Amino acid sequence: MNTAPAHALSAIDSGIVPDPAPRLAGQPVFGGPGNDDFDLVPHRSTGRDTLRFDFPGVRIGSAHYEEGPTGATVIHLPAGARTAVDARGGAVGLSGGYDFNHAICLAGGSVYGLEAAAGVGDLLLQRAEQRTGFADLQLVSSAIIYDFSARSTAVYPDKALGRAALEHAVEGEFAQGRAGAGMSASSGKVDWGRTEITGQGAAFRQLGDVRILAVVVPNPVGVIVDRSGAVVRGNYDAATGERRHPVYDYQEAFAERVPPVTQAGNTTISALVTNVRMSATELGQFARQVHSSMHRGIQPFHTDMDGDTLFAVTTDEIELPATPDSSRGRLSVNATALGAIASEVMWDALLEAAK
Repeated sequence: MNTAPAHALSAIDSGIVPDPAPRLAGQPVFGGPGNDDFDLVPHRSTGRDTLRFDFPGVRIGSAHYEEGPTGATVIHLPAGARTAVDARGGAVGLSGGYDFNHAICLAGGSVYGLEAAAGVGDLLLQRAEQRTGFADLQLVSSAIIYDFSARSTAVYPDKALGRAALEHAVEGEFAQGRAGAGMSASSGKVDWGRTEITGQGAAFRQLGDVRILAVVVPNPVGVIVDRSGAVVRGNYDAATGERRHPVYDYQEAFAERVPPVTQAGNTTISALVTNVRMSATELGQFARQVHSSMHRGIQPFHTDMDGDTLFAVTTDEIELPATPDSSRGRLSVNATALGAIASEVMWDALLEAAK
């Protein structure tokens, strides 16, 4: 049984996931054999199942090291795409952060996993026939999660693994669950004994010629919550068989005048890809709107022990009808409406990662 907060809303969609079986992460080791201690071979990640999506020009690949386990996931945009980055929390791990990218690399391994993006860049340079003119530079931005607490090794995603993830990138497919960057992601870290493994998740929605693809790797302090307000992953108490909203733990701690307990080493990373043309200002606000909405599915979110990063990407393929009221200036109802829809797609992706 789940303990839901009193203010929980009823489901507004059919996106409630069944109560999943427990998947405890176990007590952390914080160390162990590293990359040089193994003959590491990248493996293509297949995950729990595959999301099929229709978004020409968007390729996704996932790879992992079983010895970690840890991995990397690459969103490849061969034509390049304008990007807005929204980074929040107290422990952001980010490289690049460009406003135009040919690839987005999501990885485990904390700060060491940023190396995976270098492997993506190496392969893109090779595919560009080693051209190094300014206009030919292949831009890669990357964000990482701290996944060492859910495993007993110091293995991290390196250049070879980033390169492998790009090599496996194809149009129209995404590996759901324990795959790529989500191999050792976890949630609900009030206590290590109640932390649960998550994964990576994606969701796709097409409305006419509008396309929205959301990808997320949730590794938060908080728990994952469905649209009914029930906790579906994280803070699982094996003694009672219940998942608990952390607010109750914090309330009890303050009532007993003892420090509340929460574990460090977290971060949720995500990407949102659309084909709708937006101005730079609109794209930035779109990123903030969707990132803010994710607090509905992760509670608490954007804490000082998280380092959450969202990449909002547009391929600029279609224009929506202009807002009649031009007095709004640099912003439009179009971007706001798109953000509202994309927020629901991202929640769907989050629930997929929690399955």
